[in-house]
Amino acid sequence: MFFSAGIVGSLDNFPVEWAGQLAIVALPAEIDSREAEQLRDTLLAVLNRGIATLLIDMTQTTFCGVAGASAIARAHQRALASGARVLVAAPEPIVRRVLVITGVDHLVSIYPTRAAALLAARQRTTS
Repeated sequence: MFFSAGIVGSLDNFPVEWAGQLAIVALPAEIDSREAEQLRDTLLAVLNRGIATLLIDMTQTTFCGVAGASAIARAHQRALASGARVLVAAPEPIVRRVLVITGVDHLVSIYPTRAAALLAARQRTTS
């Protein structure tokens, strides 16, 4: 099964779960300008491995600054160049608001739960 088993590792400071052509990067409670550069580097490194879908798991994130949203937008640009896509799971209203204000919601699909994002990822792989 596509999502049943994954290898959990880490690139820099963010845990990464690998499941076939899907990678899930779990973000911490706060993404400010200090974490944003490391986040961007991690997301790009994950995409450079040739995955089809990157899920950015912000289910534990309660604050995301503009620099964090910019890192997600940069990952989207890289994903487009490689034929991959980026999904975001972000249930916290304040985090979603930053993604809307910065226009990231026009670049990537944002889901209210990790389960909803995983379902969307699965539907693409089976269609």
